Amino acid sequence: MAQTLDDLPPRAALAEIARDFHARGWMAGTAGNLSARADDGHFWITASGMPKGRLDELDFLLVRVKDGEVVERVRPENKPSAETAIHRAIYALFPAARACLHGHVVTAAIAADRAKKGAKSLRLPAIEMIKGFDIWQQNPKVDLPLFENHLDVAKIARDIDARFKKTKPAVTALMVRAHGPTIWGASLQQAYNRFEILEYLLRYQAQARAR
Repeated sequence: MAQTLDDLPPRAALAEIARDFHARGWMAGTAGNLSARADDGHFWITASGMPKGRLDELDFLLVRVKDGEVVERVRPENKPSAETAIHRAIYALFPAARACLHGHVVTAAIAADRAKKGAKSLRLPAIEMIKGFDIWQQNPKVDLPLFENHLDVAKIARDIDARFKKTKPAVTALMVRAHGPTIWGASLQQAYNRFEILEYLLRYQAQARAR
């Protein structure tokens, strides 16, 4: 039995994450997308329109980071996720990133809705769990980058690229309004852990404000 997600082949690990996220309500229906970097400048990403609770290892395509070209697909009918451009941007910006996970989390969407119009970030609560992002300061002031949603996903990717080329984020995560969080990590397990941590932080924040 695998001890961590990194003990599994990448596509098997991504399928396991998809089932887990679906069960938690973070990837309802066909929403969300997951990827893992492969060797030689490529990454595996979920096929578009697939129910995330039923993915298997054949439901992924191999995409080139440089230009977004599909270099391998097991099922001829499979098309890459609409958000492939965002994953490409993350892998190009952060060479150490080995996995990138995007889901639709209710608490995250509500947190973004509460942000002021035009806000560029969300302040995360300075609680113990923030250490999961390797932040060790006492009472840190940590902002989650916030991006506007666009029907043209490539525009979101360009916005991410432009901002992060100027200023690297404090956490390996970002949020798109009315959409959902995207988290990346140096391994599949780290990305998975950090997705859980971000959801916890935003859920804590929502419940603290409701008291």
